[in-house]
Amino acid sequence: MEHQLTADAGHSETGKNEIRNVTIILSVLTLVELALGFLMYKSFPEEGFVRSLIKGIIIILMLAKAFYIVSYFMHLGHEIRNLIMTIVVPLLLFVWFIIAFLYDGHSFKKNRLTYDRYKVEKSQTQAPAPANHNEHREEHKAPTAQ
Repeated sequence: MEHQLTADAGHSETGKNEIRNVTIILSVLTLVELALGFLMYKSFPEEGFVRSLIKGIIIILMLAKAFYIVSYFMHLGHEIRNLIMTIVVPLLLFVWFIIAFLYDGHSFKKNRLTYDRYKVEKSQTQAPAPANHNEHREEHKAPTAQ
C-alpha cells in the first residue's frame, strides 16, 4: 500500500510540473503576441514590409500556441501518427476554406464597388441603327404638296 501511494505522489508531482510548464509557455507566447500587436499599431501605423512581417510573426506564434494546446490538452502529442493526421488534415482543409472564402469575398467587394449597372444596361439595350439612315428618314416623311 505504501509503495502505491509514493508512486501516485511522484506521478502527481510530474503532472503538476508539466501543467505549470505548459501554462508558462502559453502565457509567454500570448504576452509576446500582445507586445508585437501593440508595437505594430503604435510604431507602424501605415501598411508596409515591417507591419506585414510583424503580422506574419504573430500568425506563426498563434499556430505554435494552437499546436501546443492540441498536443497537450487534446492529448494528441502521445498518439499514433494516423490519429493525428485524422484530426490535422480536416483542420488544414478548414483553414483553406477560410482563405478561399476571404479571397472570394474580397473579389466580390471589389467588383461590386466598380460595377455600374446603369452603364451596363444602357450599353446592352441600345437598338441597332438602320443600314442606310437617309433612306429610313425619307420613308417616313409626309408627302409635300406642290
